[in-house]
Amino acid sequence: MGRGLSLLLLPLALLAAPARAEGGSAAAEEVQIEVLHLPEACSPKSKKGDLLNAHYDGFLASDGSKFYCSRTQNEGHPKWFVLGVGQVIKGLDIAMMNMCPGEKRRVTIPPSLAYGQQGYGKKEVLTLNFVFPVFFTLSDIQHSQGKIPPNATLIFEIELYAVNKGPRSVEAFNQIDKDGDKKLSELEISQYLKEEFARDGKKRHPSAHDEILADIFKKNDHDGDGFISAKEYNVYQHDEL
Repeated sequence: MGRGLSLLLLPLALLAAPARAEGGSAAAEEVQIEVLHLPEACSPKSKKGDLLNAHYDGFLASDGSKFYCSRTQNEGHPKWFVLGVGQVIKGLDIAMMNMCPGEKRRVTIPPSLAYGQQGYGKKEVLTLNFVFPVFFTLSDIQHSQGKIPPNATLIFEIELYAVNKGPRSVEAFNQIDKDGDKKLSELEISQYLKEEFARDGKKRHPSAHDEILADIFKKNDHDGDGFISAKEYNVYQHDEL
């Protein structure tokens, strides 16, 4: 179904550097990043809003037990996700900034940037907010298979394969904006939804199209004029429309 239509993430210790959460000042709020492999050609580097493709394994720091392996999910295909918008835990959003394709990292994430005091005791699914293209609005990301105790520090080994422009890129906007007037009408988005539904072939209730269309405008048409402008669409602020 096109680039990234399938939708998380990953260690020669070349570098060990802390990445601090926004607003965090204590050591407990830091993500520890160890770069295990850095390719000679490091471009492009990942930034907020980019669409990433990666494999990752998750371990408990306390005993080294593995609680997740992306290679055992989805027939072993790497995971797709948008960086920096809450599709993964906060610590991973921080840990995977400024990565390049082919890079490998081992990252240590404190409880405050993972599952916190509650931990994680059952299969958890995070339903994404509506974001273009539709394959991100209709998909769920499974975060974990095993039990994560309260106040657990987590370790992820990440291998990044691809860094692409995310769903709020100029290219994606222009794909939907058929008449080129730099704003998206209900008709244009409705047609786009129909095309995406036809591509993925999933069975949906007949009302799904209208419900999704209404939700998209509710969450994106901030001035209520019946259109989604280039400014309203480009929430990640990494392209000029």
